[in-house]
Amino acid sequence: MLFNKLSFSLFFFLVIGVSLVWSQTPESFVNHRVKRGETLFSITKRYKISQPQLLEYNPMLERIGLKRRMTLRIPVYSMSSKQKVVDGVDKPVDTEKYQTHQVAPKETKWRLAYQYGTTVAALDSLNPQIREGLKIGQEIKIPNTETVQVLPEKDSLYNYYKVLPKEGFYRIEKKLGVNQATLDSLNPQLKVTGLQVGMILKIPGKQSGRLKIENDLLVERVNLLDSTLQVRKIKMGVLLPFKAHEIVFDSIEDTRDALESRNLHTISLDFYSGVRFAVKQVVDKGIDIEVVTFDTENKTSTIQKIVDSRALNSLDFLLGPLIPNNFNLVSNIPALSSIPKIAPLSSRPVQFRKNVIQSVTEASDFRAKMYTHLESVIDSSHNVVIVADSLNRKIEWELRKRFPQAITLRPEKEDYLLPELVDSLLVDSLPNKIFLETQSFPLIASALSQFNAQKTAERSVQVFTTFRSNAYDNENLSRKLLGSIQFTYPVGFKPLDWDENRDFINAFVQENGKPPNKEALRGYDVVMDALLRIAIARDLGSSIELGETEYRSNRFLYRKHSDGSFSNAAVFILQHQGYEIVEIKE
Repeated sequence: MLFNKLSFSLFFFLVIGVSLVWSQTPESFVNHRVKRGETLFSITKRYKISQPQLLEYNPMLERIGLKRRMTLRIPVYSMSSKQKVVDGVDKPVDTEKYQTHQVAPKETKWRLAYQYGTTVAALDSLNPQIREGLKIGQEIKIPNTETVQVLPEKDSLYNYYKVLPKEGFYRIEKKLGVNQATLDSLNPQLKVTGLQVGMILKIPGKQSGRLKIENDLLVERVNLLDSTLQVRKIKMGVLLPFKAHEIVFDSIEDTRDALESRNLHTISLDFYSGVRFAVKQVVDKGIDIEVVTFDTENKTSTIQKIVDSRALNSLDFLLGPLIPNNFNLVSNIPALSSIPKIAPLSSRPVQFRKNVIQSVTEASDFRAKMYTHLESVIDSSHNVVIVADSLNRKIEWELRKRFPQAITLRPEKEDYLLPELVDSLLVDSLPNKIFLETQSFPLIASALSQFNAQKTAERSVQVFTTFRSNAYDNENLSRKLLGSIQFTYPVGFKPLDWDENRDFINAFVQENGKPPNKEALRGYDVVMDALLRIAIARDLGSSIELGETEYRSNRFLYRKHSDGSFSNAAVFILQHQGYEIVEIKE
């Protein structure tokens, strides 16, 4: 009988203890992606919750345990009372002027400022040792606050912005396109405190203006147009394969036929229209630009004659030739070794030598950026499928190394997928994430069509690639199809936003008679960047310190190699959403 009474008493207190822990109702939830080395204890300590609270909203932990890259649902509880429940025991909130926080991997000052409802300046004031940056494991002081906001590690729906001095709601709306009503709804503390310098604001992910993301925070891009000029006169050379001698100018019909087909004639002319437009705008800024243009005719003999004339020896920089073999011929001339030479358009590799500047991002940079993105949006709870042809086995191996739970789906020899096999590998219960690695258009068309057919209200399907080749430019791939599967990829060129660039487009049409296409925008951006870098930093080599720049549709983030050459490492990650193409900012 004593045993029964004791058992009942223990059971009663156990129920009361569990009730105390579970009686709180979460105000909201955030997602946490498990990193290497994390434990249940470290996660519950970080978010100031108990293990029963964590298990209540993540029942799979009891079945499979804690796994790396697993996404957990973290409950956020009200801290309005002076007591909070941690591990089933009531503990008083620190009533001193500050509390302490141990710095975790990848934490930044702005994230802590957002989480604890303070500012970066306040953190620096309390912790002078962190002015130059945080160190993992540091114990730092945090101003006490009534509420703690847990910031998601990654959330494609939102970005974060730090309020600058003298910024009000009007200036923020002009910069980001976010009005006060939206800011108030996403940042309730604004109604109490108003805008404060250093405050971190949550904003809609699509509304970030032309800002970039650095350490997960929106920051201003380098604006060379507003920088102080050091050079007022620049002489540039342009080597393009116009092949003008092949156009019969006394025949209107023959001329029209030659210019309407996509070939070196039209590509060079379109590119050059962008070059001329950029030069015109830089001249309007007060810089004297001399442009020396040569028709290479796409012949090595013609290029050699141009070199022998020594007309290139006095240039500040040289743009072209377009064709890599011809570019390599020019870059190997000893007399031109001191002149920066920009490979402007071709994605095919050029030979890196002193003062060679590859302005087109290489495939390895695209893939490196995409691997990082994939690891941030895909976890062990997703059904991952890899489709790679025989030419992309190395990429397949790299993806399997990063996502060991992935299933491999090999295409047939005729470059198509078996529909019944596709259907059997995709599931309704989990999000299906598919990597498509091929440059074969028949396989691209077959795979995307089948994946789109598999998408239903019950079956989620999204397709990624680590390298988008020109095969995806085929007109038979509709935006509707790509939007349906949220096709996501890295690329060096972002389609022009016509609404945002209306004035630019109208001015270009007035100057050239038609809107700018991809080649014209490339010519404009690469020349605008080169001219402004020289005008501000005196030479292209020194301008690397200016950081990443962006113009209409292209970005430039140059890195210097040991042989004195430079390559562009800038990457856009784009995603089809409906009929739109949006940038995923990271």
